[in-house]
Amino acid sequence: MDGVDRIERTDGVDNCIGNGIEYRIENGGGIDDHIDGIDGVGDTRRALGGFLRARRGRVAPEHVGLAGGRRRRVRGLRREELAQLAGISVDYYVRLEQGRATQPSPEVLDALAGALGLDTAERRHLATLAGARRDPAPTARVSPLLQRVLDAMALPRALDSARTGETPMPAFATNHRLDVVAWNSLGAELIGGLADPARRDRNNARYLFLDHASRVVHPEWEDRASEAVGQLRVAAGRYPDDAELAALITELSAHSAEFRRIWATGEVVMCAAGRKRLRHPVAGLLTLDFETLHVPAAPGETGLVVHVFSAEEGSQEAVALARLATAPPTAEPGHHRAQLG
Repeated sequence: MDGVDRIERTDGVDNCIGNGIEYRIENGGGIDDHIDGIDGVGDTRRALGGFLRARRGRVAPEHVGLAGGRRRRVRGLRREELAQLAGISVDYYVRLEQGRATQPSPEVLDALAGALGLDTAERRHLATLAGARRDPAPTARVSPLLQRVLDAMALPRALDSARTGETPMPAFATNHRLDVVAWNSLGAELIGGLADPARRDRNNARYLFLDHASRVVHPEWEDRASEAVGQLRVAAGRYPDDAELAALITELSAHSAEFRRIWATGEVVMCAAGRKRLRHPVAGLLTLDFETLHVPAAPGETGLVVHVFSAEEGSQEAVALARLATAPPTAEPGHHRAQLG
């Protein structure tokens, strides 16, 4: 969740918007060790082409005034159809998809975005991929002040605090690679035991895709997984030279078929606020509101994102959070990371 783009929703669920991966299947279905050609990692021109291909594949011809039908061999729009809708030449569009045309004008990008029906976050991602800038990855640090703020959110209060509007708030902070770099005690407890490295990986994407336990903590696992992939895709577009980010995406691509499936859908996900369900071994299933706060590393950079959870005053969730804040950390004897093969 980026914390910068807010997409307004009125149905009480996550405010999210939803990009693609190419990989080779060899030796009877195994993934080649070097994962050939992951769109969006390192080469922004290939990333741009992959994004355009994925997005035109999702546009139904009949929705833009073109003839559909079962005899079409191409899913979504053909290249020439998209070029026509955007008012650009077919040759130029083909060169864009193939990574042979660089730095398209804002007018071309706007025309393509309109023809593809892109929303605000997707338009921003398209512009990032088409730009000439290659920003270095931010190196945001957790300041003592930020940690103090996180700790204050989870200060233990009386058990009747849920009725006084002083319910403690779980919170944690992530960087653009989805590493959890700071948390308060309640946040650590609520999302799988962050304080104990033996209980869960401190990278949220690796935890979601390579640890079975994440599916217990997150009942809406598919939504959380799609968010993580979309966030990594945005980060890869912004910071194409980040070797650690590229290594993480390659690792997940090699070891998780579900990561590959979601990456290939062409989604860009940006979240700011909404509601999530989390399952705790003692408190049970909790439905909590969440908000994301952006802490920049430097002017113009994406630094840390603070994820804050809260419960409505007087609710069962508020009482549960108040109890968790005064209870010792949950012990899970014999627990170990259940790695996915």
